[in-house]
Amino acid sequence: MSETDRPMPSLREHVATNNRRTALIDDACRVLEREVEGKSGLTGLAVKAAYKFVKSVKPGFIREVVDSLLDEFLDALEPMYQDAIAQGKAPGPYLTADTSRMADCLLAVTDKRARVAKNAAVKAAYEKLRPMAKRHVEAAAPRVAELVARHAPTSG
Repeated sequence: MSETDRPMPSLREHVATNNRRTALIDDACRVLEREVEGKSGLTGLAVKAAYKFVKSVKPGFIREVVDSLLDEFLDALEPMYQDAIAQGKAPGPYLTADTSRMADCLLAVTDKRARVAKNAAVKAAYEKLRPMAKRHVEAAAPRVAELVARHAPTSG
């Protein structure tokens, strides 16, 4: 099989090689921090308070959550990523072009996890913020798309 005939690895497969997962988690945590820091107004105060609470659950909790959700997030974004590749488009701009679809993909993962969460306080914080979540995820789409593009395979 030649280089050009080799299938493109999935996002999850790509991230599983050569310590890429650690780099992606590090970047994802930084993106999350920047997104929370950038929130303003009453909604921003609620988001910042919830984030501060979640961080206080235990040291490293945010990183653990990002790590535990990563495979599901990558799987959720995989169809959009494959669509971009099939159309010969760069993944970042393609993801950013349909922020609603991207948000729905990511929120389906967190909604599923929230339904089975064991920590009642974390679950309550999520449920309180969920009605405004799609708007926030859509606003974060450029940073999320850049994150995916930076860590996505670009050739087979």
